[in-house]
Amino acid sequence: MSLATPAVTDLDAQTVRSWIDDQQNVKIIDVRSAAEFETMHIRGSYNVPLPLLSEHTAELAERLDGRVVLVCQSGVRADQARTRLDGVGVDHAQVLDGGVAAFAAAGGDVVRGVQRWDLERQVRLVAGSLVVAGLLAGKFLSPKLRLLSGMIGTGLTVSAATNTCAMGQALSKMPWNQGATCPAPRAVIGQIPRSNS
Repeated sequence: MSLATPAVTDLDAQTVRSWIDDQQNVKIIDVRSAAEFETMHIRGSYNVPLPLLSEHTAELAERLDGRVVLVCQSGVRADQARTRLDGVGVDHAQVLDGGVAAFAAAGGDVVRGVQRWDLERQVRLVAGSLVVAGLLAGKFLSPKLRLLSGMIGTGLTVSAATNTCAMGQALSKMPWNQGATCPAPRAVIGQIPRSNS
């Protein structure tokens, strides 16, 4: 392991599936909300929502030796988690390309629960609805109300440029996006076993 190799940060679903099928030591960290995790997740994965990971990165890093795969819906939140972990010395974490849906499509073993819309779909619905509302209100009520559409467009542009999503963070706190249980950070991180090596 002394030879330096270029870090691969994106993995395809077949590779992750083969690691699991071969019973290789891999820790899959799902950084989606508890509700998204409850809807569908990779069997054996650990749910550490991105906000919790962001607050307890160093504590989590102590448990992440060996292969670490970060999972979300599309890869955006998983990449943010990888960047945070890299900042505390976990430079070997990799992102599952295409997220949980790609893993399921590749025939991977997933656990399905209560079906909900994923967070990114909710963001598209709210943003699109606000743009349409702003345009209609601007036409029928006051031209100044078109600014709402402009503000949403600006927010989406900033979101893309910074790889963050304020609307997604706000929506993740809504009651319908909360899982059945919201365990304490110590319980969430404590579920991930420490390696013996």
